Amino acid sequence: MSLKVYNTATRSLDTFEPLENGRATVYACGPTIYNHAHIGNFRTFLFFDLVHRYLEWSGYDVRFVMNLTDVDDKVIEAADAARTSISDHTGPFGEIFLDDCRTLGVRPVDRYPRATHYIGPMVDFIERLVARGHAYAADDGAVYFSIASFPTYGRLKGIDTSTLMAGARVEQDEYEKEDARDFALWKPATEMDERVGAAWDSPWGRGRPGWHLECSVMSTAELGETLDMHLGGEDLIFPHHENEIAQSEGATGKPFVRHWMHVKHLFVEGRKMSKSLGNFIRVRELLEEGYDPAAIRHLLISSHYRGDLNFTRAGLEGSRAAVQRLLDFETRLAGVTVDAMAEASELPGLAEEARAAFRVAMDADFNSADALAAVFRFVSGVNAALDRRDAVRPADRDSALDALRSMDQVLGLLEVARAARSVDDDLAAWVEQKIEERAAARADRDFATADAIRQELAARNIVLEDGSGGTRWKVVS
Repeated sequence: MSLKVYNTATRSLDTFEPLENGRATVYACGPTIYNHAHIGNFRTFLFFDLVHRYLEWSGYDVRFVMNLTDVDDKVIEAADAARTSISDHTGPFGEIFLDDCRTLGVRPVDRYPRATHYIGPMVDFIERLVARGHAYAADDGAVYFSIASFPTYGRLKGIDTSTLMAGARVEQDEYEKEDARDFALWKPATEMDERVGAAWDSPWGRGRPGWHLECSVMSTAELGETLDMHLGGEDLIFPHHENEIAQSEGATGKPFVRHWMHVKHLFVEGRKMSKSLGNFIRVRELLEEGYDPAAIRHLLISSHYRGDLNFTRAGLEGSRAAVQRLLDFETRLAGVTVDAMAEASELPGLAEEARAAFRVAMDADFNSADALAAVFRFVSGVNAALDRRDAVRPADRDSALDALRSMDQVLGLLEVARAARSVDDDLAAWVEQKIEERAAARADRDFATADAIRQELAARNIVLEDGSGGTRWKVVS
């Protein structure tokens, strides 16, 4: 089975066919770093990570680029309100975003281009559009893209431009409604732009690029004139991605993107995220509340990216339990009694079946919900098989462990959970000492002291498990 993706441009499931066999170029619209990213954003960014991981897992040589927008209307207004420059304002937010990505297990991409580093290429790009008859300079120093010059404008969103009013213009980066009007490629500098360092020299005078132009220039500069995949949130389909297509194809004369993919919005406690409701939640707020990074990751990838996802704290508790189940399963597998003379077990067959079901799910438009279901069916099947046996062959055990860890290379749950639960040597030595003290107290039938030690460990998220082989311990969220 080959990878199929829902292509927004064709409104159908298409077989993924990169321009170059075995190689995939992917561009993802990253955050505008004027403020903190919220969990709605991170649903999108974790989908980007699944795409990145799965393409690599499937053997593609992946070149993945995600921009960090550091100049647009929102950035300029925020920097001016803070009485600082756009570089000083966006710098810390960019670092916080990347730190949150690391916490949630988002693999680093090849490049994180920032718009302010591409001003020269943006000016060159506009000049090409003017020369090809797709753009024109206005009297006020702005340069606009002419929608009328691009007959296929609107095909991504399905907008009818037959009633287009020639020369009607949009000056802001985002449209007030779904209309089609000439949009700014270059904007004349205002006093606010100059104050915050968002103005550059150009053939049309001092000014700055339009938001839509930035991604066209950065993506083609980093990945070439035709991209295999372009990813983003569903809110970017129009006008942002529509305008990217017009600009890019107008400048190059080549198809811009082979596969467009868009992530659906997130709901919080059954309500759409909005400023008026005040239900924007940051990753760090959840961490401060004591939630596990792996649980956050699990919840945000637990639903298919084109389906609804309702983010609740009750759901986070369920995700915490799911992640702990995976950790416990891995620990059980790693510690199972092995015997080269044991009877052949069902484990290799279960492992092969799980890998196949996992691949089928992910090949079906990155269906992470079905992929997770395949993993947990595997967990149940292997646990049941182990319950019936005193020992398994080493190769059987290894086949099951390899399957689990292979699938987690895509899901990233065990990876993030281990990182969050890692302990240094001093803590490990303290835990072992406490276990010895508890064992001594129990031997003396001093159960009050033994219970107090257990509670002391629990306060540090250390859980004890007493068994025939002694006491084991683990870190939980």
